Amino acid sequence: MAFCFYISSMNLPFVDSQTFQQNDYTTSILPKGEYDTCTFINCNFENSDISNNIFLECEFIDCNFSNVNVMHTQFKDIEFKQCKLVGVQFNNSNDFLRAINFSDCILDFASFTNTKIDSTNFNSSKLIGTDFTDTQAKKVVFKNCDLQNAIFENTNLEQANFSSAFNFNILPSNNNLKKAIFSKNNLDGLLQSTGIIIKS
Repeated sequence: MAFCFYISSMNLPFVDSQTFQQNDYTTSILPKGEYDTCTFINCNFENSDISNNIFLECEFIDCNFSNVNVMHTQFKDIEFKQCKLVGVQFNNSNDFLRAINFSDCILDFASFTNTKIDSTNFNSSKLIGTDFTDTQAKKVVFKNCDLQNAIFENTNLEQANFSSAFNFNILPSNNNLKKAIFSKNNLDGLLQSTGIIIKS
């Protein structure tokens, strides 16, 4: 595949509007660069190293990012669709500077601790055991998401939308839930720690 390389403002090669399909980055690491409006389809990054890269307005479809190294990686306006991101330590990446969307993804045991992910959208995704401790997560949307054993501790969830989320357990006294949205069907997720029993 031909690459279109330029030098970015951060002295990284600039890769523009390229499509990468069925590439195995477990054996050949993705070259360092600033990837702008690129599309990655069915690529395998498992246990690979994408540290110090920049991804701007990129789309990842049906990719495996399990346990990938994202140290100092920048994600801006990214779409993850049908991706597996088990154990990804997003807390090691740079803060999400613009909204990121996760659709039909598996983010089990990922970590967003002490990061800023305001306005991020999680749609029909699994976040089992995902850690949101000390996370700035204002206006985050958890649409049809499984949050079983997800950790919310000192998390800023102001105006977050949990109206269709399920299996979560959030202690209101330990988190900022100002204007957060819940439904009548999942309010028990706010009361589990109190021992209160809710009957239908």
